[in-house]
Amino acid sequence: MSAADVIGEIKQLTAGEQAEAIQFALQLARTRPLTAGELTSLAQRMVESDDPAEVERLKTTRAPILHPA
Repeated sequence: MSAADVIGEIKQLTAGEQAEAIQFALQLARTRPLTAGELTSLAQRMVESDDPAEVERLKTTRAPILHPA
């Protein structure tokens, strides 16, 4: 099943079921390890930012755990 198929199925759910699917997706996003490319991108954004608050937000958004891609 492709991502497009999953999205199509989610669109057909009731509002309550969609909320559950969204909560699952958010939890997955918070706990899924970052790939090397994602970690590199996050580090680049932190280095290039002139805003200390943005740097802190990027540091605490999620734990940057490396997952081999």
